[in-house]
Amino acid sequence: MEADGKRTGCCQEVRHKFRDRNGEEYQCLIRRLNRIEGQIRGIHKMVEDDRYCVDILTQVSAVQAALHAFTKELLNRHIHSCVVEDIRAGHDEAVDELCALLQKVMK
Repeated sequence: MEADGKRTGCCQEVRHKFRDRNGEEYQCLIRRLNRIEGQIRGIHKMVEDDRYCVDILTQVSAVQAALHAFTKELLNRHIHSCVVEDIRAGHDEAVDELCALLQKVMK
């Protein structure tokens, strides 16, 4: 890890930002992902069991809603922590990064 807190690959100039999440935040996000993973496995089983298309599509819609909720939760936490911290530290490019992220997320 470099002094600026960014980890780099051994042979590449790829840089990734990392954020330590507190236990409660980490557990909340992991629980949501575990539920989504279970829903996906359920859909997989429904397809294997030749279930009716409408039933499968209903479950797909539920997974999409769960992913949307996860995205909103993570985005909220990102804005209130990472973005605010970067702006307070004088890294105004965080606003540009957030705007680009919103363009991707809101497709």
